[in-house]
Amino acid sequence: MAENSGNGATPVLAFIVGGLLVVVAVIAFMMYSGGGLGQSKSVDINIKAPDISAPTKPAG
Repeated sequence: MAENSGNGATPVLAFIVGGLLVVVAVIAFMMYSGGGLGQSKSVDINIKAPDISAPTKPAG
């Protein structure tokens, strides 16, 4: 009779690779579908700096 000389690592490795593939697929779906975020927000920022005049030139 033939003896089973394998160590059984192949099914475990296939399970790990399959799990990683599912994780990568979920991350890719989330990134390409907008990350599950709702509406995009529009931010409008207006900053007005105070008017600053240069100092007067000293005489001489």
